Amino acid sequence: MPANDKGWLDVSLTPMERALRALRGEPVDRPAAITPTSVVNVELMDYSESPFPEAHRDPGKMTALAETGHTVLGYDTIMPVFTIIQESVALGCEVDWAEKDNWATCRGRLAERPEDLKFPKDYLRHETCTCVLDSLRELKRRHPDVLIIGKTMGPWTLGYHFFGTQDFLLMTIDDPDATMRALHILKEITVEFGLAQIEAGADVLTLPDHATGDLVNAEYYRRFLFDIHCELAERIPCPLIMHICGRTVDRMPDIGRTGFDAFHFDSKNLPGESLDAIGPKMRLVGNVNNPKALFTGAPEAAYAETVRALDAGVPAVGPECAVPLRAPTENLKAISRAAAEFPALSLTDREEWCSLAEVYG
Repeated sequence: MPANDKGWLDVSLTPMERALRALRGEPVDRPAAITPTSVVNVELMDYSESPFPEAHRDPGKMTALAETGHTVLGYDTIMPVFTIIQESVALGCEVDWAEKDNWATCRGRLAERPEDLKFPKDYLRHETCTCVLDSLRELKRRHPDVLIIGKTMGPWTLGYHFFGTQDFLLMTIDDPDATMRALHILKEITVEFGLAQIEAGADVLTLPDHATGDLVNAEYYRRFLFDIHCELAERIPCPLIMHICGRTVDRMPDIGRTGFDAFHFDSKNLPGESLDAIGPKMRLVGNVNNPKALFTGAPEAAYAETVRALDAGVPAVGPECAVPLRAPTENLKAISRAAAEFPALSLTDREEWCSLAEVYG
């Protein structure tokens, strides 16, 4: 499709077309607003009559809550997997499902050594997995022109769930070979649940792997995860969005060579430096600040941070991670509104909003 002299397409794209083209680095009619991680809040739970924790296990409630990301917030995508523990629960982890305004979490540990990792073969038929798969099918039926995003957890995150975060990180120091054996076992869960979601209707998958900047340095990423992430990119046949929280610009050059299509990045990394670091083969997605802009800020703060990312060249915008459950809905709407209005903003408008982003940050 030919672009006009400002680089934007003159035709209107569907939300799916817009989001896919943005993830491929192709011209769009306007930037995409997408949801690699959860954008739901308590207000949307009330609106859809689908609160936590029921929405984690009931496919009807999961579907009703997830679709508000498009129907109410105006994003170009829908992502129904609100937790990071759906497959871990099915594989035997104990869980605290929490209340309406808090996140479900794994507790305890299942394994001390990689050899202890014994999983039920029918785990995809557990209610926490079938809930996701049934919801993806229904969302695909209801919203054929919207990009449907699934989510399958990476092996590093699964390691936290099965060994306990502290014990898993200690194992990387005390027994790196055991750590690698565990990661190679756990990556099969990542692939299996991912393939099941693609078959159910997911157009794209987010793959969170929480080797966060606060816990894991760039050398650890190269040592333990780079080759595995390259393998996952080869084995999972759909566009993939990697998500890692925290300050990760030090490993972005490696992430940019994995073969993933996009990297969902944190507000601790500035858009400009991140675009330079990630390289030409991968797109960035994000990185509107959760605690300051979306939780405690005004809609203007979220709008300003969105404009700053778009002005730097980020092709698809959204919150940096799963949003705080008490974040105001109007703040979440400001992201999609900024994406829709960005092509019409003058250079002066953009400079003013970027300056405000510095103030809010």
